[in-house]
Amino acid sequence: METLTATETVDAYVARLGRALRGPGRLKRDMLAEARDSLLDAAEAYRADGLDRDRAERLAIEDFGPVDVIAPGYQEELTAGQGRRTAAVLFVTVPFTALMWSAIWHIFPAAETAAKPAWFGGVAVTVDYLQLTTGLLSGLVLFALRRGRRTRVLTRSLGLLVLGQMPVMAVLCSALVWGSRHAVDLASYPPGTVATYLSIGLWAWQLWCASRCLRFSAKGTAPAV
Repeated sequence: METLTATETVDAYVARLGRALRGPGRLKRDMLAEARDSLLDAAEAYRADGLDRDRAERLAIEDFGPVDVIAPGYQEELTAGQGRRTAAVLFVTVPFTALMWSAIWHIFPAAETAAKPAWFGGVAVTVDYLQLTTGLLSGLVLFALRRGRRTRVLTRSLGLLVLGQMPVMAVLCSALVWGSRHAVDLASYPPGTVATYLSIGLWAWQLWCASRCLRFSAKGTAPAV
């Protein structure tokens, strides 16, 4: 367990706590601000009893606890916050992408009657089911995280799900593009072009969220130097 220095101030303590934590920026700032306010309120109470500022802040910090003791609890909440954010992103963007492409294929001129390879339909259905499964699982994870269930495990699993599924989706979607390239020309169809770039952007967002899930759910906290 760490040893508190005799001269450490509330601001220095909060800064050290911040360096020990990994998590979404806004949530982390809010949590640190709340911790600082609690410490200053405690210090003010000690000063009302006649103690000088340094002694009052020292006692407030001692009551609050060493950074290496309280940081895991804060990290747990930050991890849950990232998990909830990622689950919400997936719950919205994955079904949206599936519906968007379903609409594209139904309204694209001659897309329904154009000749495609025999395997095309099976791959398309597989993509739909993968997206449906991801959307449902992200909804379940979001529900579980809001109830405070297995925060680190669920957040990490969500990140692994996205990172593991993305290469599969890339291969399957590339196969669909390749299989339809002689039948339809999405490049000359503005809605298809927009849908393509929008899909890439959403996938990049999902990957970024997934990587943060893995980073923030790693065991332990950062060194509180």
